[in-house]
Amino acid sequence: MSIGVVVFPGSNCDRDVRWATEGCLGLPTKFLWHETRDLSGLDAIVLPGGFSYGDYLRCGAIARFAPVLQSLVDFVDRGGNVLGICNGFQILTELGLLPGALTRNKGLHFVCDDVELKVISSRSNWFCNCTSGEVLSLPIAHGEGCYQCNVETLKRLEDEDSIALRYLNNPNGSISDIAGITNAKGNVLGLMPHPERACDPLTGGLDGKKILQSLIN
Repeated sequence: MSIGVVVFPGSNCDRDVRWATEGCLGLPTKFLWHETRDLSGLDAIVLPGGFSYGDYLRCGAIARFAPVLQSLVDFVDRGGNVLGICNGFQILTELGLLPGALTRNKGLHFVCDDVELKVISSRSNWFCNCTSGEVLSLPIAHGEGCYQCNVETLKRLEDEDSIALRYLNNPNGSISDIAGITNAKGNVLGLMPHPERACDPLTGGLDGKKILQSLIN
């Protein structure tokens, strides 16, 4: 199993992800500069948190044009697994690999806290180590994490069982308390919480490791 972590100008969680996947899980992991187009030999790709291209215009709006993401679309079509964390989730919606959009938090404040999340759907490979209804605790750190979509899209997400995680106490105003979603096929996951920061009991618990371990399975 080989993991690629995309690095954009402004990424600040790329090393955290590599520490989690390689240091905690023992998975060979390499960084992918945003200008690369070669994704050969990779089984999964992670878009990490941070502020890609300084979050100018809006979060992920510039990153979606990076050469690596043009290759990412083909990677997903071939069944490759993609995980977008925080800014990575925002990029996936800008790219159109996931529906909806992430907007400013309610109250317009940056939130940094540990939150409880309910696993809504465990149908995708990303939650093969979890059960529906299970409660996880993960850290969040974002200013634009309010998930928004229209009524038709929300119904489609529910019908496709694509709502992966919901906040128990919504910190940002996301519609339907959504914290993470998958695509219909289930190989793409976007979530605002940071599982890579919860892979060690000394730093943030182990609930994030349960999600990342799905890369092995």
